[in-house]
Amino acid sequence: MSDKDNKDLDNTQRQDEDSTSENTEHTELNDVQVGQAETEEASNEPVQALNDRNVVGIQETAPVNPSGLKTGKVWPIVSLVLAIVLIIVLIKPPFVSSKQEAVATVNGVEISKDTFYDRLVKVNGDQTLNEMIEKELVNQEAKKANIKITQADLDEEMKNYIKSFGSEETLNQALASYGMTKEDLYENMDMNMKLTKLLEPQIKVTDEQIKQTFDENKESFNTPEQVRTSVIVVATEDEAKEIVKQLKEGTDFAELAKSKSLDALTKDSGGDTNFFGRGEIEEAVENAVFKLQKDEISEPVKTSRGYEVYKLTDRKEAHEATLEEKKEEIRKGLVAQQVSQLAGTWLEDTKAKAKITNTLTDAAASEDAAANNTTTNK
Repeated sequence: MSDKDNKDLDNTQRQDEDSTSENTEHTELNDVQVGQAETEEASNEPVQALNDRNVVGIQETAPVNPSGLKTGKVWPIVSLVLAIVLIIVLIKPPFVSSKQEAVATVNGVEISKDTFYDRLVKVNGDQTLNEMIEKELVNQEAKKANIKITQADLDEEMKNYIKSFGSEETLNQALASYGMTKEDLYENMDMNMKLTKLLEPQIKVTDEQIKQTFDENKESFNTPEQVRTSVIVVATEDEAKEIVKQLKEGTDFAELAKSKSLDALTKDSGGDTNFFGRGEIEEAVENAVFKLQKDEISEPVKTSRGYEVYKLTDRKEAHEATLEEKKEEIRKGLVAQQVSQLAGTWLEDTKAKAKITNTLTDAAASEDAAANNTTTNK
């Protein structure tokens, strides 16, 4: 193949990759703007308050759904608050050393870490670097404004997320479904809180807006009767009857769940399902568990997953929320909506004023221009 052919092939590949990048590249702030439109559509639907927190943010991926619970809808404004945080997932490039350390071998042929890194940069480098540039801009602007987010601030916000999801375990499951850790969430909360404080001077939320939001979403703020259970799932009725027999003889429920249950999502926690309400689980289970007394064991329940044995561990009576109870939660949600509307423009303006050198995009642009000139001259 001639040098000209090689250059033409390289240009074609680069154009293909650029096209793919343009179609898929979304920074956290642009994604939030898209999420705002989706949230506004969702706000016209009846929704329930965040209790078992099976839905994370506003993305269309499969939610965590422990113990066969049906996934409920989420109040859109509260959902948006979490979406802003979870949408900021930075891809960290691998450590690059001067040695040609192998990251893989194929029939004895090594793939070096440098080769692997170069490929990552080529495939996803522009997007990742752009996100890192934006993060640095937010940090610099926060420093100029003397905005400081303390560990105590982050810990308090984490408590709010755990409370919203019902338990730390449920939050961890949700994060895992997005390939995130709690450390990632802490980092992203820090960025989100700085961005919110930077934009808050431009934001105004009135008592009238809060009341209107409460009135329009009142049912979603109410808490229906809920129960918390532990479950053991087995394949046959005979196995379930044997489980009930052992439990009545005094065998520890959690230990049996860990050793016998087929439910991978709950067995490691001793079968704990967290709280759920009516309409969130199969009808046969609902009929069985809501009539139980605390610590009472159910008879075997036939479900789509096999046979299940339940223990009632806690109960919450239905509660009708008041505006005073939910006022701060709603205010934060409305602030988050306005942050999402302002963030894209703010970031573009901040970029325009900053002196930014991006060798990845600058080098690619120079190569493309040189290649185009060569082609034109020929």
